[in-house]
Amino acid sequence: MCGFVGFFDEREKKEEILQNMMDRIVHRGPDMGGMYYDEKAALGFRRLSILDLSEAGCQPLYSEDGTKVLVFNGEIYNYLELREELKQKGYHFKSNTDSEVLIHGYVEYGEEIVHKLRGMFAFCIWDKEEQKAFGARDIFGIKPYYLYEYTEAQKPCLMIASEIKSFLEHPGFEKEVNEKALKPYLTFQYSSQPEETFFKGVKRLRPGHFFTYKDGALSVGQYWEADFRDENRSLEENVKRIQEVVEDSVKAHRHSDVPLGSFLSGGIDSSYITACLMPDKTFSVGFEQESFDETTMAEDLSNILGIENIKRTITGDDCMGKLEEIQYHMDEPQSNPSTLPLYFLAKLVKDNGVTVVLSGEGADEIFGGYEWYDMDQGQRFLKKFPAFLVRGAARMAKHLPNFKGKTTLLRAGLPVEETFIGEALIFEEKEAEQILTDAYRGGTPVKEITDKVYALVKGKDDVTKKQFLDLKLFMEGDILQKADKMSMAHSLELRVPFLDKEVMKVAEGIGSDQKIAHGTTKFVLREASKGKIPKEWYQRTKKGFPVPIRIWFTEEKHYHYAREYFASDFAGKFFKQEEILRILDEHYKGNANHARKIYTVLVFLVWYKRYFIEESA
Repeated sequence: MCGFVGFFDEREKKEEILQNMMDRIVHRGPDMGGMYYDEKAALGFRRLSILDLSEAGCQPLYSEDGTKVLVFNGEIYNYLELREELKQKGYHFKSNTDSEVLIHGYVEYGEEIVHKLRGMFAFCIWDKEEQKAFGARDIFGIKPYYLYEYTEAQKPCLMIASEIKSFLEHPGFEKEVNEKALKPYLTFQYSSQPEETFFKGVKRLRPGHFFTYKDGALSVGQYWEADFRDENRSLEENVKRIQEVVEDSVKAHRHSDVPLGSFLSGGIDSSYITACLMPDKTFSVGFEQESFDETTMAEDLSNILGIENIKRTITGDDCMGKLEEIQYHMDEPQSNPSTLPLYFLAKLVKDNGVTVVLSGEGADEIFGGYEWYDMDQGQRFLKKFPAFLVRGAARMAKHLPNFKGKTTLLRAGLPVEETFIGEALIFEEKEAEQILTDAYRGGTPVKEITDKVYALVKGKDDVTKKQFLDLKLFMEGDILQKADKMSMAHSLELRVPFLDKEVMKVAEGIGSDQKIAHGTTKFVLREASKGKIPKEWYQRTKKGFPVPIRIWFTEEKHYHYAREYFASDFAGKFFKQEEILRILDEHYKGNANHARKIYTVLVFLVWYKRYFIEESA
């Protein structure tokens, strides 16, 4: 696991700029660094050694004729097969790395190489002969990739990087807040516009996309898209296919020349991966409050499997004390509370001598695991009435103030496109507008963001639509961002075997009636895991990663910590301060539960202070 930076312009002193950019992401690759630059291009690399620990695996890496230069972040899990294929075609290898397979593969197959790759990756190849850059990102977006276009001497130029913060060291970067990002963030809890970021002009290269850059022209294309469809296989056949492909994926993901472990909570996803992997160590964190601590379940399963479990209890003081550092590593505001324990979990792993860890991310999105994919009891009750009555009642209720049961009525009577925006809904859009100053009220409408995704699954069933929306927005913008950034903050490589090309092929062909069945979500995966983990684990209801922020903001020290930010001069640039202070005080006094709203506003202000006040100072 590594990180890279790069830029394409004709300025002088490229070495100094590259070094500064590389230093910003040294946490992604503390083992060694390297750089390449010529008149028009500059590429820098930081390495965390995982495969072939010798210097032969260092990057930038060159083609055999020296005309092509590669920087690459990630792992190619089918590299041994590709290596043999390329050897048969006459290519010679100097290392045992997957990086060398990638550069030789590009020489042989050109841009079509992306279709052959099984893994998590973000890479860029500079072709010195054609004076062209080619880059691509894996199909899920497991590894981050950012682009920034700028002008130098009246000529268009481009920067690329694994993390936005490295752009701060380039003289061509103009740091500005993207005023369109704040309003939707308050609803979604993450930077939810698929291409845009909180830094004006900085774009994400989307998952399953590639780019070419030549003569100042940037062109972006798509090479993969998810395709959920029911292939009408029996439950037994799908269970068998899942068991085989998950075992195969874990086997591919365990290949490493350094120590390897697994994250373990009390849920089915990490438990299934752990049981397939059987590592030497599992790692868990929990909170002081008993109802927010799943480490006992993790320890119990580890004992059953005969694996050492290492766990740690964390506190509100721990989390609030590291909030600024966490948001610095995240690059953008992200208020999913589970990011907090994930930071400490990654640190626990690294502190215990493990460099690679497997985790269960992605199972919910591809196998239908979130509770909102199923109907609750209220919705099932309403479905007994004539559809036109429920639909009419829902249409009227949509325009009324909130009342008990309103959400259930809306979900029972309105199309999913009007009621589901993903796994998080912090501020309703109108609420967000009410607390924002005029300059930041004009952000991209929530429905405009979701409609673009729903348009790609028109005619599909509701469960598939929800899965697809979460796959394209929530998983990419939230789940995988925090997984990469929190692990890399501690120079830890995190691998996600459920988010595998071959696992996805199986998941795409399973109908929704096998995902949501017998009163539970992710039913077919639960059936597949029966032979690996005990009943108490494969039948557990999903809990996520519970974090007691509701309790923290009723405690005086954490209340005053948030209040200092809410009352600051710079907060008034973005928010109506009397409104956000009212929300904070109502929660502190116990009159309402505004914890998620408080935390979402606080995270943005912490991020802004770190990048726009302290950074400038």
